[in-house]
Amino acid sequence: MAGIGAALERPTPDTKRNVLGVLVDAVDYDVAVEQVLAAARDRRPYCMTALAVHGVMTGVTDPRHRARLNGFDLVTPDGQPVRWALNLLHGAGLREWVSGPELVLQLLPRMAAEDLPIYLYGSTPGTLHDLTAALRQRVPGLSVAGAEASRFRSAGEDELRQIADRIRSSGARAVLVALGCPRQEIFAYAMRSYLDLPLLAVGAAFDFHAGRMRRAPEWMRRRGLSWLWRLALEPRRLWRRYLLLNPAYLAALAAQALGIWRPDPAPRGHPAAPEIVPV
Repeated sequence: MAGIGAALERPTPDTKRNVLGVLVDAVDYDVAVEQVLAAARDRRPYCMTALAVHGVMTGVTDPRHRARLNGFDLVTPDGQPVRWALNLLHGAGLREWVSGPELVLQLLPRMAAEDLPIYLYGSTPGTLHDLTAALRQRVPGLSVAGAEASRFRSAGEDELRQIADRIRSSGARAVLVALGCPRQEIFAYAMRSYLDLPLLAVGAAFDFHAGRMRRAPEWMRRRGLSWLWRLALEPRRLWRRYLLLNPAYLAALAAQALGIWRPDPAPRGHPAAPEIVPV
């Protein structure tokens, strides 16, 4: 598996901050969009994800995954609790968070204006069909070079190379990935070795923009209550995530803020990648 998890050179921007051992970038939408566009224009490998509390905690509880996350070029604060952490721990002064769904809406008009096609990877065939139609209607001139549904299983290096070949031959200049956390981050990081273009793990953006799922009202998002909205919609699937991880996140954040715990980020760019990757 020489291609997967090989050490890759990473930029070391001064926006990265330690949140419970996970390096999160203190950036706004404008900076995030410009960084992704620059990588798309230059045809260079680039990995981006937007992490909410659950995403951060996957890195806290799994050192191998933390190392993978800390090898991403850009990790944005998705939701108020992660924005609050950056402001509390590092005085970042951020006025907004940077979510995957909203980033998509701000990025795609710029991609369309510069004639940079996108590729959609993940979710189900039905969602991709609705999403493609919705994005083309919402963003005139947007080129969707291809769309590929998740197989909901794992794949080895040969299959990853085949996926990369399909993406490359489509002419896409960026890939939006929606496989759920942490599967999408594992996939994006592994595929970085094979593709000279940005890979963006955008979470529930596919379901939201395809009209398959409703976003939390603005007032709930502003108060850091998006998790409560999601829990009400999918209680059986999400109760463990939110009712167990949220208190753990707050406790760990308090410990770091008080200096009781000094989490060390794992070395960036050197995670031990799995032999198989979720696709």
